[in-house]
Amino acid sequence: MTDIHLLVDAKNTLGEGPLWDVDEQRLYWLDSMNSKVFRCTADGGEIEQWDVPSPIGSLALRQQGGALLALESGFHLFDFKSGKAERLSNPEDGLAHVRLNDGKVDRLGRFIVGSLDMAMFSPDPPARPRGSLYRLDTDFSLKKLDSDIGVSNGPCWSPDDKVFYFADTWANKIWAYDWDAKTGTQSNRRDFIETGKAAGMPDGATVDAEGYYWNAWNGTGVGHGDVRRYAPDGTLDRRIELPSLKVTSLIFGGPNLDILYVTSMAMSGFPEDRLVDGAVFAIHGLGVRGLPEPRFGG
Repeated sequence: MTDIHLLVDAKNTLGEGPLWDVDEQRLYWLDSMNSKVFRCTADGGEIEQWDVPSPIGSLALRQQGGALLALESGFHLFDFKSGKAERLSNPEDGLAHVRLNDGKVDRLGRFIVGSLDMAMFSPDPPARPRGSLYRLDTDFSLKKLDSDIGVSNGPCWSPDDKVFYFADTWANKIWAYDWDAKTGTQSNRRDFIETGKAAGMPDGATVDAEGYYWNAWNGTGVGHGDVRRYAPDGTLDRRIELPSLKVTSLIFGGPNLDILYVTSMAMSGFPEDRLVDGAVFAIHGLGVRGLPEPRFGG
C-alpha cells in the first residue's frame, strides 16, 4: 500500500535537486532561490543546512569529498566542513538571465547539467530560448551537448546506459536520446512524452531499477501536483497525487532505495498555494527500487 509522508516541512521557496547518497545514507536537497543546501537522514532527522554564494540549480557529491555545485554564478567546488565555495567556470557568462539548472552525474562520473533562460518568463521573451545542455568531465573540461532549451530539467539514464532522458519544462516536452556511455554523447533526440500546458508541466526525474521513468509533475494550472511513472515506451504506468500543487523533483533513497523522496516549491503569486508547498515528502510502499546515484569523479 502506498503511503505519503511529510518528511520535512522545509518551507522552501523552490525546493529542488533531491539526491540520496548511499555512502552517507543521507538525503540532500536544495532551496534554489534562497541559495541553500540541506541534508537529513532517511526519516527526516538530523537536518543540516549550508548557504552557497548564489541561487543553485543542482549539486553533485564528489568521490574525494565535498560537492560540485551548479550555481547561477557558475560551477563551484564546495567544502561542507568549512562552508567555502571555489568558483571554477561559468559557461553562461555574458548571457543575461541564463543560469545553470538541473544536473546529474552519469555512471562514469561526469556531471551532465542544463541551463535555463529566465528571460523566457519575461513580458518580452527572446525569439528562441538560450539554455543549453553541458557535460562537465572529471578533468573539469566542458562540452556543450545541446542548445535552444528553455528550462532544463530531469536528466537521467536507463539502467543499461543506452537511453538518456531530458526535459524542457518550458516546452512541455520530455525527450529521449540514444546515449553513448563511453564518450558521454547523445544522438537521435525524439519526443518521449509531450503534453499541453493544461496538463501541468514536467520537472525533475529519475529512473528506477526496472527501467521505468519517473517525473515530478508540477500541477500549476491543473489544481494538483503528482508523480508519474512511465514505461520505456512512454506509456503512463502509474500516477500518484501529492498534497502539494507544485512538486519539483524526486529521487529513490533509503537503506533499500525503495522510498521515493519528492521536493516541492512555495513560490508566491499562485492563489492555489497550500500550507505544505515547499515541503519534502517521502512515498513508501511503491514496490519499486531505485538505482544508486554516482559521485562526480573529479
